[in-house]
Amino acid sequence: MPRRPGGARRDGAGPALGRVPAGLLIPAALGVAVLVVPLVGLVVETPWSSLWSRLQDSAVVSALRLSLITATLAMTVCLLVGVPLAWVLARVQFRGRRLLRALVTVPLVLPPVVGGIALLVTYNRTGPLGGPVYDVVGFQLPFSTAAVVLAQTFVALPFLVLSVEGALRSTGGPFDEVAATLGASRWSTFRRVTLPLAGPGIASGAVLAWARALGEFGATITFAGNRPDVTRTMPLEIYTTYNTDREGALILSLLLLVASVAVLAGMRERWMGGAIR
Repeated sequence: MPRRPGGARRDGAGPALGRVPAGLLIPAALGVAVLVVPLVGLVVETPWSSLWSRLQDSAVVSALRLSLITATLAMTVCLLVGVPLAWVLARVQFRGRRLLRALVTVPLVLPPVVGGIALLVTYNRTGPLGGPVYDVVGFQLPFSTAAVVLAQTFVALPFLVLSVEGALRSTGGPFDEVAATLGASRWSTFRRVTLPLAGPGIASGAVLAWARALGEFGATITFAGNRPDVTRTMPLEIYTTYNTDREGALILSLLLLVASVAVLAGMRERWMGGAIR
């Protein structure tokens, strides 16, 4: 490999750079410890002998079933509205686009409980949106299973939008232009060119949205409540169980940890390929 004067490699890597400074390694190791040690502690403290019997509990099964159903529905809603929104942010030039992107990303930094309160005051039977619905059909959204889905969608949608927007910005622009010069309409180009090229980014965003919805707690308990078999998802079941049964809460926490690791394992090719940075 060609080298620069003094033996340094052109790519800037290798022994020529010298040893890694301890001033960087030590804080890096501390950072790893902050993230990994609590997870190891959870695995170590879990009462493995009672794992299977605890997982067969009817309340746990109900909460897990509800979590899987609502997280999947929330992911579906995110796909239906998030992909078009990401396309608008990535491909359409208009005044206020930066403001719109900022508003879309607000739930990422907003405390979930604040999001739950915002949803509650908006969709309750006296709210600006929930009030007219209640007056016409008598349906109250808060404290229902639909409220769980909406709360999960609220916190998960930005993950999908940002992932898909990044994919759309990095791929497909020239191909869209070629399709347009060949006479394809914008809708046809979107279906036949843009979506296939952005497929990996869409899949990645969908998985992230599903995982975020599965772990949602703050907005859910504030907007949907904690009703068994109706709104009590796995995070809420863990919270409820911990007040009376610490070992049971550890087992349920381990279950969600396994689900999170499974999500990362399913995305390993994208991580290895550098699609997520």
